[in-house]
Amino acid sequence: MHTLPKLKYSYDAFEPSIDADTMEIHYTKHHQGYVNKLNISLEEYPNLQDKSVEDLLKNLSEVPQDIRIAVKNNGGGVANHNLFWEILAKDKEFSGEIKKAIESEFSSFEKFKEEFIKVATAQFGSGWAWLVVHNNKLEIISTSNQDSPLSIGKTPILTLDVWEHAYYLKYQNKRPDYIEAFFSIINWDKVNELYLKGR
Repeated sequence: MHTLPKLKYSYDAFEPSIDADTMEIHYTKHHQGYVNKLNISLEEYPNLQDKSVEDLLKNLSEVPQDIRIAVKNNGGGVANHNLFWEILAKDKEFSGEIKKAIESEFSSFEKFKEEFIKVATAQFGSGWAWLVVHNNKLEIISTSNQDSPLSIGKTPILTLDVWEHAYYLKYQNKRPDYIEAFFSIINWDKVNELYLKGR
């Protein structure tokens, strides 16, 4: 049985970058909905119920055909949001091995940020922007809907939800403003930890 992870902060923790109303609806309605639907999809498969959502997504070809799309969509919704909440924090310094890696891979933080914003802004419709580790290198990618990089063999270490429900109450159609605000609330300590594990 999958459950909604407890947030380590209040709904208003990231004002003004993410408003409290959006945070509460996003967490209690959208994320909870994916958890509920994932559990429903696994009801007839007790052997899959104890597997982590990450294991399910990494091995979608082993998930029975009749629930594979439901697991991909709802499991992705669970895993993607789990990571998103984890990598949010205020006042975390950009430092550590991830700083060295980003500056090496993208030549500077500014170039990395520029590329991330470009990818996140260009994602057509609903989806996510990601910083992932693949073959010991960093890549910026986007995925549609709730698709997870885990399903294509890539390890996500930073993500931004660019579904409209993640920003529309505050930013309306100004997705670039939301993406820019995101850069002030990244938990670089957590991203660094995930990078070290994912190398």
